[in-house]
Amino acid sequence: MNTAELLNFINELKQHNNKEWMHEHKKEYQAAQQCFYDLLRDLLQGLDEGELSFMDPKELTYRMVRDTRFSKDKSLYNPNFRAHLSTGGKLPIPVGYYISLTSQNQSFIGGGLFADVFNDATTMIRSHIQQNPDAFLAIINDSEFRKYFKVGGTKLKKLPKGYEEDAKVGEYLRYKSWYLEAFIEDELIAERERFIAETIKLCRLMKPFNDFLNAALIDFVFPERH
Repeated sequence: MNTAELLNFINELKQHNNKEWMHEHKKEYQAAQQCFYDLLRDLLQGLDEGELSFMDPKELTYRMVRDTRFSKDKSLYNPNFRAHLSTGGKLPIPVGYYISLTSQNQSFIGGGLFADVFNDATTMIRSHIQQNPDAFLAIINDSEFRKYFKVGGTKLKKLPKGYEEDAKVGEYLRYKSWYLEAFIEDELIAERERFIAETIKLCRLMKPFNDFLNAALIDFVFPERH
């Protein structure tokens, strides 16, 4: 299966999001999944980032089956192929490159911290930004970076206690998560080699941002589950 056919499979799944249809199209799903794994493998090798280059794509890919227990949306499947290219695998920290392939021009390449539920991580990044404002601003104000990215994330209405209102990076200290997104059109994804080249370019532009956040999160420990 090629990437154009992968998008066609996703589009069909959007229209027939049920167990019966998926069962009838199991071979197509397996072919689309393998196409995604192969794509990730080529991306990892193209990025050539040490340990990350040798990661198993299967360890980085999220399941398509949804947990519908606490959701009003009872659709069984996420109609996209998603992965987090990070040495931590699918865990949100250390931050890496997030890839979501779907149809109707809604695919995107992302970076940074999407999760906003880890208070320690938020505090670590805020402190790192406050202590290194010029380095942070140099990254996000780079002219090539700004062609593709703007920092997004959940943020508070006011600065948290202990932070200066007139700080150079005051706006970013209100954030609870800090992430980047660049949307990719179906037409580009259908041209596999061009898509790989463009994705590698976007990841390299995001790398200084990711490196900055990971420097802040170097001592982060996930809370124990009870």
